[in-house]
Amino acid sequence: MALCHPTLNKGNGKLSLMDAESAWFVRVNHIERYGVDPDIEKMTIHPKEPLLFLSIDARPKSTALIWEHIEDAPGKRCPNPRVIVPRDIVPGVIKGAVDVDVRSFGVRTPPCTRENPSYGIIGMFHLLPPALAWLWRLVAPRGHANPSIVQTEGMSSEGVGSYWPFATGRRVDQANLLLNQIVETPAVRYILTPNQHIGAWEVSFMPQWVAREYLARRNGANFSRSAVNIARCPLLGYSMKPITVEGRLIGPWFLEVDKQPEVGEAAYDAGAEILTNFFHSELMSFMDNDLLPLGRKIIECCLDRGTVSDYESLLDIPTLASED
Repeated sequence: MALCHPTLNKGNGKLSLMDAESAWFVRVNHIERYGVDPDIEKMTIHPKEPLLFLSIDARPKSTALIWEHIEDAPGKRCPNPRVIVPRDIVPGVIKGAVDVDVRSFGVRTPPCTRENPSYGIIGMFHLLPPALAWLWRLVAPRGHANPSIVQTEGMSSEGVGSYWPFATGRRVDQANLLLNQIVETPAVRYILTPNQHIGAWEVSFMPQWVAREYLARRNGANFSRSAVNIARCPLLGYSMKPITVEGRLIGPWFLEVDKQPEVGEAAYDAGAEILTNFFHSELMSFMDNDLLPLGRKIIECCLDRGTVSDYESLLDIPTLASED
């Protein structure tokens, strides 16, 4: 977890962030064999100090191997093995506060096909108007195949900001804090990224890794209007036109899911309706008398099925760069 206290901000319109933990609670369920993540493997096989391993199959005083997960049942590996790594032993760890240019929100998405429409309609990454970014933090879908939670039928919410299990107080107070944070940092851009699936394609966490690499190399998410399309589902803001990463073209079927032949417009629209209804049901709990007037307007825009332009008009913060 990170700390974004207002006293850290430097007055440049960006959010300033620093690590709020002395150790990191690292999930290693994706590491099923040697060589998947050499850095964390080296750090845990030859640690500079004793580490705490959870749900790793090891014996006292032995070398714990993070790809050796315990089994919950014969042949069924534990879905959530962890290791706690003190940040001070991580090579090159950053100390102090850093500015945030791009703030992302990730969603675990199920497969979406013509035969089985779902909310898995998010492309590789979307640009969000700040008002929409706030709504996504309020709704915070738990998403598909999350090993940290007990699975439930259909969509459910992680809670406001996605940190609600760790927060105290009232949801409306947290919502107001998040909205003020967005208003006070107008130089930050917002993206939405999926993991697990893009439409019919299983992609694991690759969209987030590719988006991070792509945006870092082009100095943030400063895209002009000519580089994007308005997403077919307004809750997804803007989708990207084809982009090139490492000399490889990423075509529209990974950026606009309705373009996938396995999905199509009808299944996409059915998934968009699932997502929209979920937003409507979750956002009603924030319509409290103490909600900021601006927050009420943004939620009402969603309940009225507003357009991307409607969301942009609610906050005087640009989503897209000038064409000049």
